Amino acid sequence: MNEEITISEDGVEQIAVKTYTQQAYLNYSMYVINDRALPNIGDGLKPVQRRIVYAMSELGLKASAKFKKSARTIGDVIGKFHPHGDAACYEAMVLMSQPFTYRYPLVDGQGNWGSQDDPKSFAAMRYTESRLQGYADVLLGELAQGTVDWKANFDGTLEEPEVLPARLPNVLLNGGSGIAVGMATDIPPHNLREVAAACIHLLDNPKATIKDICKIIKGPDYPTEAELITPKSDIEELYTTGRGSLKARATYIKENGEILINALPFQVSGAKVLEQIAAQMQKKKLPMVVDLRDESDHENPTRIIVVPKSNRADIDAIMSHLYSTTDLEKNYRVNFNMIGIDKRPQVKDILSLLKEWLQFRTETVRRRLQFRLDKIVDRMHILEGLLVAFLNIDEVIKIVRKEDKPKPALIKKFKISDRQAEAILELKLRQLAKLEEIKIIAEQKELAAERKGLEQLLSSAVRLKTFIKSEIKADAEKFGDDRRTPLVIREEAKAFAHTELISTEPVTIVLSDRGWVRAAKGHEVDPASLQYKSGDSFKIAARGKSNQLAIFMDSTGRAYSLPAHSLPSARGQGELISGKVNPPSGATFEGVVIGENDKDVLLASDAGYGFVGKVGDLISKNKSGKAVLRAPKGGKVLAPRMVNDYKNDLIVAITNEGRMLMFPIAELPRLAKGKGNKIISIPTARVAERIEFIVALTVLTADDTLTVHAGKRHHNLKPTDLQHYQGERGRRGNKLPRGFQNVDRIEVVSKTEPQSD
Repeated sequence: MNEEITISEDGVEQIAVKTYTQQAYLNYSMYVINDRALPNIGDGLKPVQRRIVYAMSELGLKASAKFKKSARTIGDVIGKFHPHGDAACYEAMVLMSQPFTYRYPLVDGQGNWGSQDDPKSFAAMRYTESRLQGYADVLLGELAQGTVDWKANFDGTLEEPEVLPARLPNVLLNGGSGIAVGMATDIPPHNLREVAAACIHLLDNPKATIKDICKIIKGPDYPTEAELITPKSDIEELYTTGRGSLKARATYIKENGEILINALPFQVSGAKVLEQIAAQMQKKKLPMVVDLRDESDHENPTRIIVVPKSNRADIDAIMSHLYSTTDLEKNYRVNFNMIGIDKRPQVKDILSLLKEWLQFRTETVRRRLQFRLDKIVDRMHILEGLLVAFLNIDEVIKIVRKEDKPKPALIKKFKISDRQAEAILELKLRQLAKLEEIKIIAEQKELAAERKGLEQLLSSAVRLKTFIKSEIKADAEKFGDDRRTPLVIREEAKAFAHTELISTEPVTIVLSDRGWVRAAKGHEVDPASLQYKSGDSFKIAARGKSNQLAIFMDSTGRAYSLPAHSLPSARGQGELISGKVNPPSGATFEGVVIGENDKDVLLASDAGYGFVGKVGDLISKNKSGKAVLRAPKGGKVLAPRMVNDYKNDLIVAITNEGRMLMFPIAELPRLAKGKGNKIISIPTARVAERIEFIVALTVLTADDTLTVHAGKRHHNLKPTDLQHYQGERGRRGNKLPRGFQNVDRIEVVSKTEPQSD
């Protein structure tokens, strides 16, 4: 007796809760694994599926029969073989009938059996009718020929097959999924012709490798026509290990400038895809799409129209984004876990799976042939006895008429067996005609020939293999079809960057003296005319687009980037920029630029040093910014200036001493960060003591006019006047006219727009 089980004084068995629960859970898990969740390698069916198919065959619901109410079938299934819920049982039956769920459906349904949008929208079983599909004959055709073992049903009153004698590896053809205890299975469907060809190849070449099989079975073949985009190497790895993942993608064509999605991945709902795309449109995450329509009907099960904003829209980029963000691209887990011939669950590679199924098939065919041979031997034995009776018909009649117990007398007289004597006694008068004797002799010859053929098949492994091959070829010819899922190599789907989804409206970024920032729509706004807080005023503005980054430069030479669309509207007075970034203590913001990443920008300090950088070099994702410009001791950072043409633009620098120098900006180096080179000559000591420094710095073209403002006076310098101040980089420059040497600001008047500095 188990030591953990004790008997109490009143004779009650006592067992520890731990022991009881462990044993109970183990029993439950073994039941779920073997009798519920995992398919059998032989017929590829779970118990509930097998019982449904068998019950339908017992009801005579073959493909040629009339439809019968599904409720009748389910009643038989749960009443005779599967004592579980009728709803779950009916759902399993429905799935076997759906052409978008099963690659080769087993059930032929009449009525509402669900749709691809909602596979569970089927009508109740009292409304639908069903019968078996022709393909079900692959599983049932040899059932009554002694091919499989039988077991008692749940109450012991009936028998049911342990497995169906499948003529093809249905476990691969229709696949299956299930969750057991501690394990799961996910087997994708495959093409019948490819799998049959692989089986034949294995029979001819038992030493074939997985690579050889992969040349025949190129990959799974789902019921829908979506593309399988998993690389060939990954599929081969999947077939080698029995585990992996697959990726399928919807297909589309361009039709009249619109996107027509005409095939969805396996088990993807068109309605859900429409919801996902519509949700993005409502949240303005898909501004390049203006309309969405569902034109699916009976003739076109999948016809989803996506209308781009314009004919210039990149349709491939839009679809790449949708693949990345919706169910138009789907991943599938693969796990070739199944109950083997040894009745144990195991994850199998494709080669082991096919070999084991061929072993099952060989044994099934052998049992079928042996069953037929036994029937022939038994029949021939009876025919021998009947022939004896016909040759001695008068004596037989005499014995039957006179003897009280004719059977022993017949056995003794003609030296026949009990079985033969019984057959003679069961003869009817009409079978005593001379013609019957001829029929018996003819039947003997026919059976003898068949017996010889069967014995040859059973005694020769080569002949048996050839016979199995011919049957597989015949079924492949009858039930096979072309591959539906194309295998295509595609680039990885990429969602649009956040900036790409933002509308590209013109904006003007306005920065005040005290560091308040705002974004005004359009480029026509006059920043100086906006309202500012008491004691604050306009400092600088930059014009760009709402999908670009606004880059701010502080007094320490650090650059900070913020999306232009995230800045507050100019309808208010803005927000402190220091609330959006983390500048060093005491730092002030000196300038702002906005533009494409490859645009040039002039960075300089009032100590007379500077360089040309790229807008992209100033971008920083860090709230603490990025150190870009290093000012010499005593020098201060000047506002950065956009450069339109590095090769032809000119730079103008004016000091507080009234000296002005102009030279080609190309004389300044291109740098990512640093102090830069000398722009205008200012003694270092005078900079350190803040005696001399740059008060105005700007960039202009050869055709621009420069206006110098000194107090209430201003002086216009035309291109010809500016020649007087042109010199080499790093020189002292020439003095401005008297009265204009104390410069407040300068203004560039170009052919496009004025710019204040």
